[in-house]
Amino acid sequence: MDTHPIMTPTTPLQEGETVQHSFTPDRAAYWRDHAWLAAGAMGCGMAILMLLDNPHVWTGAIGGLAAIAVRGFYLASDELKARWDLTDSRLLGPQGRKLRLAEIAKIRKLGSAVQIITLSGDKHLLKFQADRDDTIARIERAKTKAG
Repeated sequence: MDTHPIMTPTTPLQEGETVQHSFTPDRAAYWRDHAWLAAGAMGCGMAILMLLDNPHVWTGAIGGLAAIAVRGFYLASDELKARWDLTDSRLLGPQGRKLRLAEIAKIRKLGSAVQIITLSGDKHLLKFQADRDDTIARIERAKTKAG
């Protein structure tokens, strides 16, 4: 039995519903985000060791880099397979996520991701987008058309 999460939409389309666009993660955005995470982890690791008066402060940088590198390589296979489908009335995501366009209250940028917040307060991330502005514009246009 496969225990990996299904990273593409599995929700069946409704009668007459069509996919207008698919949003997939961008490999360059994924690694760029991880480079920023690594820089932050390296700085935090060094700062913690400095506060503890550890004479080997430089090891914090190595630890921070190693932690983020392992995380990045480990998660890449799943994260880069994630796909969201925009239809004329809904946004369908991985692991059974689905929301009607009329339920979207707010769309905002969060790093290289686009965060969707629904009227009920649910939050969804379309991660590692190459062009966040284009992603937002496409969803906003579809939401306006869906009325």
